Amino acid sequence: MTDQNIHPSANDTIERYKKKIALSAEHDRNAKDFMPGGDTRTATYFLPSPPYMVRGRGCWIYDVDGNKYLDCLNNYTSLVHGHCHPETVSAVKAQLDNGTVFGSPAEIQYRHAAHLNDRIPSMQRVRYTNSGTEATMFAMRGARAFTGRMGIVKMDGGYHGSHEAAEVNINPDLTSEGYPQAHAEPAVPPSILSDIFVAPFNDLDAMESVLETHAGEIAALIVEPIMGAGGVVMPNEGYLAGLRELTLKHDVLLIFDEIITFRWHYAGYQGLEGIDPDLTTLAKIIGGGLPVGAFGGREDVMAVFDPHDSNFILHSGTFNGTNAVLAGGLATLEALDEASIAHINVLGDRLREGFNRSFSEAGFLAAASGSGSIVCFRWTGKEPLDARQAAEGMIPAGDFPNYVHIELMNQGVYSASRGMFVLSTPMTEADIDFAVDAMAASLDRLKSYAEERFPALLRD
Repeated sequence: MTDQNIHPSANDTIERYKKKIALSAEHDRNAKDFMPGGDTRTATYFLPSPPYMVRGRGCWIYDVDGNKYLDCLNNYTSLVHGHCHPETVSAVKAQLDNGTVFGSPAEIQYRHAAHLNDRIPSMQRVRYTNSGTEATMFAMRGARAFTGRMGIVKMDGGYHGSHEAAEVNINPDLTSEGYPQAHAEPAVPPSILSDIFVAPFNDLDAMESVLETHAGEIAALIVEPIMGAGGVVMPNEGYLAGLRELTLKHDVLLIFDEIITFRWHYAGYQGLEGIDPDLTTLAKIIGGGLPVGAFGGREDVMAVFDPHDSNFILHSGTFNGTNAVLAGGLATLEALDEASIAHINVLGDRLREGFNRSFSEAGFLAAASGSGSIVCFRWTGKEPLDARQAAEGMIPAGDFPNYVHIELMNQGVYSASRGMFVLSTPMTEADIDFAVDAMAASLDRLKSYAEERFPALLRD
């Protein structure tokens, strides 16, 4: 990340960070002897090396060097009550005292499922997995079994996990004119493209074109109501309702991937929009910080997994619906009431306003956008309509966002390296103001770097 031509302010940021995480860097060197690159999760690794966290309480986390950070990552949205939430910890401990997993059904499974059904009426029947990747994989498989068709439509730049049907256009098509062309990500068989079709987010005409072109081939359309990894791209007014109309018109199932967006509203983003998809996938916060996934929806569609049917679709997994996971998850969800959601959404507004004030006062074009309890940066200030525009908007910023990320950690704020901030219920207005002050200090330290190397990020 550093070289002999680095700007002095950027170099200062890196050198101060290296001193701050000296012991973490030693762990990173040791890890490289046993794991490729020294990590086991690509999203959490960044240069020069990440801090090694050892403890979390509420909205604060602590690394091996003794540094304290305001956790504005929350494990990429999987934590909503921060760390060591009392009710969650108590529920998990109580279950651990009675055993972890038994190779049998358990009451906690249908109690958790009943809670989801009460919150999200479209989830009439539910099944559990160990991750969001598995949840979207089985939702797609269920749609194929129900319709007898193999085709799936996804968004260009949409992320639905790492199974092969999802590993198409995770990186948006930045070269094609007109509609995006489907491409398989590295090491994914190109043959998958015979059944996976893509369209740009927020473009109903493009979606209708895909559905008409492949009429009779498509089982389902899968979409995140808000594109998460694709850049926290918001849906245009009426877009999601338009997708519902198109899928009904073309006899295609609609899958809402609410793995991230469930935190936006008591009934998920579908509750906020008043839309009932045919299937929904969940993960992250429904497990209380433990590995989990779930998929569910219409009773007739989910019946393809019913073992009473001689033609049922096999869905198993050694740790599906593990007792301790669902016990902690149910306690987490019960504590995530409408007041708690409103609290973190208001804090999200405060953080966006504070960041935008910092950008303006420092003379940057950048803007903080997003919605609810998730905030992200637009370094050119332009709000994207799809993942391609989000990716293109990052190009003028070069490596400047990387240094801002590192400087924020120097200031005691831990966030996603891609400029995403995720809030939790233990946070207060004072915590938000701490993050805003950290941003102002970071911009002040790095502005000379932007002035010299990235003047397009600054106001005239």
